[in-house]
Amino acid sequence: MAFAESAWRNGKQIVVYDGFTLGATRVASGLYNAVVLKRLNPVSDADAYLDAMEPFYAGIQARISKKIFFPMPLLRRFASIEEQNDWFVGCDRPELSKLLADQIVHLDGEALDAPFGYGCVNRAGWVDTRLLLDDYWKNIPFGSHYLREPFDYSALKVLDDGVRYKDISARHIVFAEGFALSGNPFFNYLPLQGTKGELLHIHAPGLNLRVVIKGGVFILPAGDDVYKVGATYAWDDKTEIPTTAAREELIGKLNEIIRVPYTVMDQKAGVRPTVNDRKPLLGTHPEFKSVHVFNGLGTRGILLAPRLGQLLYNWIETGAELPANVSINRFLARRGNSQKG
Repeated sequence: MAFAESAWRNGKQIVVYDGFTLGATRVASGLYNAVVLKRLNPVSDADAYLDAMEPFYAGIQARISKKIFFPMPLLRRFASIEEQNDWFVGCDRPELSKLLADQIVHLDGEALDAPFGYGCVNRAGWVDTRLLLDDYWKNIPFGSHYLREPFDYSALKVLDDGVRYKDISARHIVFAEGFALSGNPFFNYLPLQGTKGELLHIHAPGLNLRVVIKGGVFILPAGDDVYKVGATYAWDDKTEIPTTAAREELIGKLNEIIRVPYTVMDQKAGVRPTVNDRKPLLGTHPEFKSVHVFNGLGTRGILLAPRLGQLLYNWIETGAELPANVSINRFLARRGNSQKG
């Protein structure tokens, strides 16, 4: 979607094929923030990603006339005095000073168990990804097409001046398939690992949150006393089937940080498109200059996608260099070795 938006904003006509599998984006929490909270490090180029992301979703929200973008503070729960101290050390770092508030936050009421308080992350929030995807494709520009059908790799013909797929000719094709990229014959050499994640929807009328809480699990207010609770990480299971083990893990961690009754309404699972080096996969096939990839955004797709979509568009249309840490050129040697094998 992010690449499609960049193309449309530059006056291009495109055809989108959507196999409409469940996918990680449709079940994701939509949570975004630009700080790796476990280690208190900023995401690389955090300001650039935030500056691209905020107007991107706000603009789409205005166009589709649906509320999908929810900026709100994220409160990181402290488990000890040591974590408080580490937070203030982070606040003094120039690259974090705008993202971390330098005071301890205490919430009123008895719904939450947080004896050491919280640290506040600025410029955080969430995007309603299901509503975004469902309504976004209903508002595509005239001359473009959205087709809900699987893509048949065997029907793609790569030509000298573009590609042809069935009865459609185009200058370029971009594969943005999430974990399904592992079955793509053009890019299956890329080390897409895939990490399964699961989350719960709970109904908790006594919680009354207007912020995101992060502490073992995140608790995200989705409206009408409904909250998203997540998420788990599983590296061996690549299915989209919810598991009892994940449910019990999430409930156990949730019970450590809230003190009000709740009802589990639903459980969702998806496979995130993660890479071993935790960097995205953008670029052009080493042999076919009209075949491109946009993938590997992992757990931070909401934050990264708007800027990366524009970077890939600029690379394709103008030759503007992709940052080395997101370019698939870093895996060219891997492709050569796989072909020899």
